[in-house]
Amino acid sequence: MNKKMRIYHRYLGFFLAGIMAVYALSGIVLIFRETKVFTYETQIEKTLPNTTTIDELGKALGLKRFKIEKTDGDLVYFKEGTYNSLTHEAKYEVKEYPIILDKLNKLHKATTGSPLFFLNIFFGLALLFFVISTFWMFLPGTKIFKKGMYFTIGGIILTVLMLFV
Repeated sequence: MNKKMRIYHRYLGFFLAGIMAVYALSGIVLIFRETKVFTYETQIEKTLPNTTTIDELGKALGLKRFKIEKTDGDLVYFKEGTYNSLTHEAKYEVKEYPIILDKLNKLHKATTGSPLFFLNIFFGLALLFFVISTFWMFLPGTKIFKKGMYFTIGGIILTVLMLFV
C-alpha cells in the first residue's frame, strides 16, 4: 500500500504541477482585486433603451456596487461616470483585466454554471488526495513522520489563526 501511494502521489504531483502554477498565479492576482493593480481603464459610451429607469441603471450597465452619487437635472452622476436620463446615454469607465488575467480569474472563481467547474472539482479532490497520501510517504513512528506531523499541526493552527485575524 505504501509503495502504491507513493507512486500515485508522485505521478499525480507531476500532473498537477502545471495546474497548481496556474492556480497560484490567479490566486495572487485575486488578492489584489480590490486595488485594481493589474487592470486598465476602458471608456464606454452606451445608449440604453428608453424604458430603462434610474433604479435599473446599475444592472443595465452591468456595474457591480452601483451607487448614484448625485442628480443634476437630466444628468445622473455615479462613481464610474454619468447618465443622461433625457437622451439615455451613459458615459463611464470600467477597469478590466487583460484577457489572460481575466481568464485566470474565471478559472479560479468558476461556479457550477461554468464548464471549468469540473476542473475545479477535480483539482480540489486531487489536492485532498495529496493531503491523505502524504501520510503514506513515511512510516509512522519514524523521526521524519513525527516531524511531519508537527508541521501539519503548525499548518492547521496557522490557517485557523489567520481565519480570525
